Amino acid sequence: MPEIAKADAEFMQAALAEAQAAGARGEVPIGAVLVLDNQIVARAGNRTMGDCDPSAHAEIVALREAAKIIGNYRLPGTTLYVTIEPCAMCAGAMLQARVARLAYGADDAKAGAVRSCFSMLDHPKLNHRVEVTSGVFAEQAVELLQNFFAARR
Repeated sequence: MPEIAKADAEFMQAALAEAQAAGARGEVPIGAVLVLDNQIVARAGNRTMGDCDPSAHAEIVALREAAKIIGNYRLPGTTLYVTIEPCAMCAGAMLQARVARLAYGADDAKAGAVRSCFSMLDHPKLNHRVEVTSGVFAEQAVELLQNFFAARR
């Protein structure tokens, strides 16, 4: 396994753990981990229901935490690992933060803003682009979501 793939595997496993923890709290099981210089800076799972905040997606929570830790709202050189393709709000926040790279698990056919519904991270009119790697442990991410929603039916 190439070195980049090893790093992606390690950090996506951490994002999946955050998703599992979110699901255990009754939140939709999506997790995110923000990495800088091969170190996790911030990690989060969805907190929309617990925080009563529609913007408390895992990605947003992780970006906010990382900005406070780093001391800058710009996060150049970082990679955001997310279990599911980010929505428009989260993709927009990544652009504002100048995240360098996104690695995500499964596509989101209903709300994905990376390639499923929109292509925000490489739009030619924007002044920042985000490198994207998709499909990292997609099966595990989908399984978490399917199990979560099946248990609620």
